[in-house]
Amino acid sequence: MPDHYDVIIIGAGAAGLMCAITAGKRGKRVLLLERNKKPGAKILISGGGRCNFTNQDIVPTAYISENPHFAKSALSRYTPWDFMDLLARHGISWHEKTLGQLFCDQGAKAILKVLLDECSAAGVELRLEVEIDGVEGSDDGYLIRGKDDFSAKQLVIASGGLSIPQMGATDFGYKVARQFGLKIIEPRPALVPLIFEPEIVERMKELAGVAADSRVSVLEDKTAPSFRENLLFTHRGLSGPAILQISSYWQSGGAITIDLAPDQAAVSAWLRQQRTDSPKASIGAILSGWLPARLANQIAGSFPGNMASLSNSAIDALTGRLTNWTLAPKGTEGFKKAEVTRGGVSTAELSSKTMESNKASGLYFIGECVDVTGWLGGYNFQWAWASGHAAGNAV
Repeated sequence: MPDHYDVIIIGAGAAGLMCAITAGKRGKRVLLLERNKKPGAKILISGGGRCNFTNQDIVPTAYISENPHFAKSALSRYTPWDFMDLLARHGISWHEKTLGQLFCDQGAKAILKVLLDECSAAGVELRLEVEIDGVEGSDDGYLIRGKDDFSAKQLVIASGGLSIPQMGATDFGYKVARQFGLKIIEPRPALVPLIFEPEIVERMKELAGVAADSRVSVLEDKTAPSFRENLLFTHRGLSGPAILQISSYWQSGGAITIDLAPDQAAVSAWLRQQRTDSPKASIGAILSGWLPARLANQIAGSFPGNMASLSNSAIDALTGRLTNWTLAPKGTEGFKKAEVTRGGVSTAELSSKTMESNKASGLYFIGECVDVTGWLGGYNFQWAWASGHAAGNAV
């Protein structure tokens, strides 16, 4: 007979660990299964090893889903301050880097240690390097087939999405969902660098490594937010926080617009004034006042001469290049470079309060494998904590 538990959780990432802690504290006998050699792989690489564990400005509008209201319930019941309280009880401190993003002073390993210590205190049994051959419904709930068989009344899938496959990401969660009749919103890379056609890359190749303050928008979707952060030129296209953010909203075949002068009001009038005040100055020198020199000089290269040589129509064209630079990406760097997966198990199939399937009693989906995708900056970790906490209180 297989070992029987109250709850089996598959996936020892952020969501799975939080779910295990919450259920274990409620006296449940919990088994947490992980296919990797170590738990919390994404936690350890987050924020360059500092772990951007949440954002103090969590709002539901920072999440993308076919049901934009779905995340509200879980997020309202487990807030960033709840997670901060947990860290504080373990002597962990943090700081805000920018835009509400909170990073751990002691590093990502300290965050993972807190979670593992909490699991241990809650009596959670953690097994690593577990390969699962299949999941079956049974009279007792669910049967997990593998080298060793396990059963439980409640099964929680916290196996993540498809991002960063080199760290063990698979479509396991989607397969289980489909097996039990749940709909999947097509998964695609999100928070991912954009790539461009060779001729565009060739024009931008001298800018590789240059970062610039910008505001980036999706051309075709006026309802999508714009993002004011740095963009970064790469050898294949564009990256940086502003680009990663907009990539979650960009659709194949569409275009993005870039404002390289987000702090410059009335750019056209400003350029005309510069033409009057500094007629002999080079255009590149004028633009270098608020743009990186390499970028300023490349833009100026399309407008030969000095400021005095700029006609009114040329100033209008230069203004458009600075404030409304439109580019059509060829695609993205794919799941290999994506920080998260957009799409996943349809929220129409789940309870927003408990994360339980509407079709299969005792089956739950949490974290990245669900069709809830947050912005860059700690939002996805907060969804992991909140959805894991919701399921952990329900199982």
